[in-house]
Amino acid sequence: MPNDQPATMSPPAAAGLPDSVDEAHELLANGRYVADRSLATVLYLALKRQRPLFLEGEAGVGKTEIAKVLAEVLGRRLLRLQCYEGLDVSSAVYEWNYPRQMVEIRIAEAAGDRDRESLSTDIFDEKFLIERPLLQALRPEINGPPVLLIDELDRSDEPFEAYLLEILSDYQITIPELGTIKAPEPPIVIVTSNRTREIHDALKRRCFYHWLDYPSAARELEILRIKAPGAPERLSREVVLFVQELRKMDLFKLPGIAETIDWVDALHQLDKIALDPEVVDSTLGVLLKYQDDIAKVHGSEAAKVLDEVKRAAGTGGV
Repeated sequence: MPNDQPATMSPPAAAGLPDSVDEAHELLANGRYVADRSLATVLYLALKRQRPLFLEGEAGVGKTEIAKVLAEVLGRRLLRLQCYEGLDVSSAVYEWNYPRQMVEIRIAEAAGDRDRESLSTDIFDEKFLIERPLLQALRPEINGPPVLLIDELDRSDEPFEAYLLEILSDYQITIPELGTIKAPEPPIVIVTSNRTREIHDALKRRCFYHWLDYPSAARELEILRIKAPGAPERLSREVVLFVQELRKMDLFKLPGIAETIDWVDALHQLDKIALDPEVVDSTLGVLLKYQDDIAKVHGSEAAKVLDEVKRAAGTGGV
């Protein structure tokens, strides 16, 4: 996996794993991630026990970000496997470099110095192996085992989910032509799911589990102070209260934290210091991603929510 950093830059210094829940909480805070005590606790236990952490929750609540923060703060390599329907071993684990193997066969045939049996052994050597994220995660790294993010597992097919059982329980992969490759030290594994389908119990039993919910108003405001520090405080408060009200509505897709951050950034770019009906209606497409949801909120409903927000903000609602 290519490194995004320029070749002239040194990798970040490796940091030690947390020795307590407080240190796990501080670790996330150092990566500008606002976590509650329960998340810090399960993260600490997963790291301490070298178990995968299975994070489930609605899209946009910060599941993927945890893996990114861990890699950044710990100075580890981040390996991301984005799951999708039809994902198979050749895309996720390994495949053989068939063009190079064919060249090797042609060279050997021209030279006539190897019999068929020895040639068949030679072409299934690790130098012909193309490693994908799951196999790369088992390899040792200078700064310590990498962070493996298996993102949106619920989008993959059940056979692939079953394939993961060996990896998540024993941190090893069996390649028929080479045998079993086992990690000298387990990687840090984060598995996420948006719960579009149920993940089998056999996989969940191999992980520590945590449900990541939408944040409280106070926590979401704290997130905005970190992620959008230039936004006026009044604007951030009103945005949080407005989004919190929308999450009580029957919408097809409720706005996540990422949408809240995008919205406050957009409003700040428009030089707004507070919400008003016109700007809410004209920027709903930043916050909501489906036309049916926008149509439901647009106009009188948005004005009604905004009235509630102004009243709550005036009485110190956040």
